Amino acid sequence: MSATSRKLEGRVAIVTGASRGIGRAIAKRLAAEGAKVVINYLTASKAADDLLHEIRESGGEALIFAGDVSKSADVKAMVEVTIAEFGKVDILVNNAGIIFRKKFLDSTEEEWDKTLDVNLKSVYLCSKEVAPIMIRQGKGKIVNISSVSGINGPVSALVTAAYAASKSGMIGLTRVLAASLAPTINVNVVAPGIVETEMLDSMSNEAKEARLEETPLKRFGRPEEVAAAVLYLASDESDFVTGETLVISGGRPLM
Repeated sequence: MSATSRKLEGRVAIVTGASRGIGRAIAKRLAAEGAKVVINYLTASKAADDLLHEIRESGGEALIFAGDVSKSADVKAMVEVTIAEFGKVDILVNNAGIIFRKKFLDSTEEEWDKTLDVNLKSVYLCSKEVAPIMIRQGKGKIVNISSVSGINGPVSALVTAAYAASKSGMIGLTRVLAASLAPTINVNVVAPGIVETEMLDSMSNEAKEARLEETPLKRFGRPEEVAAAVLYLASDESDFVTGETLVISGGRPLM
């Protein structure tokens, strides 16, 4: 980990949904920059264990916590474990998310509720739990992972109603948190476009080609590129940035 600038030396970060995809890349990057990382996951225990081993093998510090961040009891337990092990919370990355790829009329109430719980309610619960700790410490950074589906992206980003609603709601909630928790805590959003993760694998080849066509840079993003944006917002370099949405999409909303 010596190749990095160690921008987060000595800090403690919680990353939800960190076992795979974007969350995994974020956890690795924050650890490489010196942060002690709490790897939250729900079901992917093998992937979480592998990530923990990888971080420790590279000289970093981390722990794993299996829990459903849409449940207040699990969130409270996760933060308690973090404090017991590392003594503080400096950074919260709300990354956990799910998607049911169904058109509006084919979707179900259960899928709507589950999506809003995991993608949006979790941001409320986790932020509410760590905010008092950060305020007592005198500083904190909260970074929420939304999507171009939550902003003025192309029509193809607006196919899944619950997902788009949850990601748009996350941006609105971020603005409220930024105003409510200032001047102590900075709260911002990263809104990725199509990124090379398991979610991309679930799309048909036809859908992938259509997304590439509407992306000016003509490629999909890499999880590491999203992680770099999160690092900026989690570091001291963004101390004068709050309530903002940083879009990482290869220019997709331009189309």
